[in-house]
Amino acid sequence: MSDHVNPGVEDVMKEAGSYIHDANSLELIRRAANYAAEHHAGQFRRSGEPYFIHLINVAYILATLRVGPQTIAAGFLHDAIEDCGISREELAKDFDEEIAELVEAVTKIGTLTYKGKDDPEYQAANHRKIFIAMAKDVRVILIKLVDRLHNMRTLQYQPEKSQKRIASETLDVYAPIAHRLGISAIKNELEDLSFYYLNREEYYHIAHLVEAKKTERDESVNTMIREISEMLKEHNIEFRIFGRSKHLYSIYRKMITKHKRFDEILDLLAIRIVTKTEQNCYEILGYIHAKYKPIPGRLKDYIAVPKTNMYQSLHTTIIGDEGRIFEVQIRTEEMDDIAERGVAAHWRYKEGRKYDARAEQREIEEKLSWFKNFAVYSEEESSETASEYMETLQKDVFSANVYVMTPKGRVIDLPSGATPIDFAYRIHTDVGHTTVGAIVNDAMVPLNTELHTGDVVQIKTMKGTGPSEDWLKFVKTNQARNKIRSYLAKKETEKHEAKVPDGERMLTDELRRRGFDPKDYMDKKKLEHVFKEFRVSNYTDLMYGIAVKSISTTKVIERLTNQKSRISEDEALSHIFAREAPRRTSKSGLVIPGIDTMKMSLSHCCKPVYGDDIVGYITKNEGVKVHRRECANIQGVKSRLIDVYWDEGDTERYYDSELVVRAFDRSFLLTDIVTVVSQCKAPMEAVNATVDHETLTCTIKMTVRVHDLEHVNNVIANVRKVESVQSVVRTAQ
Repeated sequence: MSDHVNPGVEDVMKEAGSYIHDANSLELIRRAANYAAEHHAGQFRRSGEPYFIHLINVAYILATLRVGPQTIAAGFLHDAIEDCGISREELAKDFDEEIAELVEAVTKIGTLTYKGKDDPEYQAANHRKIFIAMAKDVRVILIKLVDRLHNMRTLQYQPEKSQKRIASETLDVYAPIAHRLGISAIKNELEDLSFYYLNREEYYHIAHLVEAKKTERDESVNTMIREISEMLKEHNIEFRIFGRSKHLYSIYRKMITKHKRFDEILDLLAIRIVTKTEQNCYEILGYIHAKYKPIPGRLKDYIAVPKTNMYQSLHTTIIGDEGRIFEVQIRTEEMDDIAERGVAAHWRYKEGRKYDARAEQREIEEKLSWFKNFAVYSEEESSETASEYMETLQKDVFSANVYVMTPKGRVIDLPSGATPIDFAYRIHTDVGHTTVGAIVNDAMVPLNTELHTGDVVQIKTMKGTGPSEDWLKFVKTNQARNKIRSYLAKKETEKHEAKVPDGERMLTDELRRRGFDPKDYMDKKKLEHVFKEFRVSNYTDLMYGIAVKSISTTKVIERLTNQKSRISEDEALSHIFAREAPRRTSKSGLVIPGIDTMKMSLSHCCKPVYGDDIVGYITKNEGVKVHRRECANIQGVKSRLIDVYWDEGDTERYYDSELVVRAFDRSFLLTDIVTVVSQCKAPMEAVNATVDHETLTCTIKMTVRVHDLEHVNNVIANVRKVESVQSVVRTAQ
């Protein structure tokens, strides 16, 4: 399959010597070669070749990428720990700590077992280790990519089952990494080699189609090259021009994903022009468009807006003689080098500069925006399963093909269908959490708007707000989804924890009322055996259930004490008569123990509803006014307060509750809110809306009729989910 000729150690030294001139650095490489030759002596590959041949190839390819001497040395030594029984400590002593770390990291990746799609969780766990190693030091993955490339070139010596397993892993894992690092030369060869072993029939089919058109295609390309060359020479522009062929897997993938026939793939006839400066690139583009008709919508300026793997070039598709279609790429020499070698070209070894792995990693994160996110995933998402981690990388990083910008021009890459919420979380977790609005291309848009390449996105935030559960319905990135779920879970836990004291008080009071000593039953361990019966998993959830009355204190006490309530004969008779006689309820729905005749009414300032924690205030002329305990009007008042309780037998009453909604103004905002309130079966008594045109915000005050505290909380929770709503609160004064 491969036509590559095996290099020797001297070839490696010659290639390295073309850019490394320091004698000590070159001596380090030669010492590593001799060390590897000595320790791998007697080891052979399946091809029958000495194993050392593989190590020479790895070191040689690394040298062609212009990496530093430590990386080339690690290329020679990358199998020393695994295959020669040499410890990391020995390697550090014989060379240095830096080389030992590189070799150890590559070894950890190399010992992973790819089980294919039959065991996705195991496979994902292995791949996660690869990516975490890559996030720590990109040189590790460069060595591994080159190691995999040479293994793929010699894959014909493996059994067929191993060929398919290795090719599948290469296509799923290593080729996408090479692509994201911008190393197209390695990425293309890995894809074509994998394609050959995974689908040989299709490989040969497309190869024959390409070969059949080769003469005709070459003639057309050469004619176009002559015409463009003559034109550019007239304008005295320095350039190199040549035809390029699409690699086979790329053609196959386009045929499959875009449902196109072979002869429909536009850039099959492709020409590349490499020139001196950026200005030359745009000049050449102008001359070509003046001479040939460009196809609308096919011009892509990756110079002004580079791809996230640093790729820069101008792409245009033109119609040449006889209606033939050509894709023309125009770039500078530096851009062409980065297009072929990607990250390896940008960070190519510079003589005399002290290498700093951490500084280089930081520089990579600045240049490769996706790499910074990638490194964050590798550190932050440790709570995810390996499969979830891999899905996040596959969706959010490797499949990103939408490029949008911040107002300052930073390019953010997102998967297709991503929304402003996805964008916000890509900027920073706190930005995502506090998002209340989005401006795309100077226009306010809904948060579920689909973003497109070229959009300029600005996020509006407000402290104290949080994500809505509804966002989970439309976000596309796993990163955003995981952050939202984590936030909501934390808030739910906090909500439950806040109610624990209420639940404890209610259970303690009921135990005392029934004649039990709370100390005997309020121990957390004693309560554990009732968790399962009430479908809760911990003490907090049990107390929360008691506090919101979703769990009966009577039932809990019966389980704790192993006995039903005991009542006397007189009490039993009174219960019988009570069931037979109609129950009397208070006119106000409120009860003061021991007093039946006092006038009571709900205050208008805080509008309590059934279930609120309440207290009575004895007025001079209007009897008892009942307030929510948190009402500002009774704070600091010590006298005239009296205990008041809800009449538990009065469950059909409605209560007025006043809500204040603050939101970013938009069309149909009020309609959406009214609809949501109606769906909650809470009749609306009054509504008033005002708009602040300077801040584009809206304040809506409304009075709704509810049965109890749970009902009003349900209304609030659902109104908060309405798009652009920032906050919903009950009036408390």
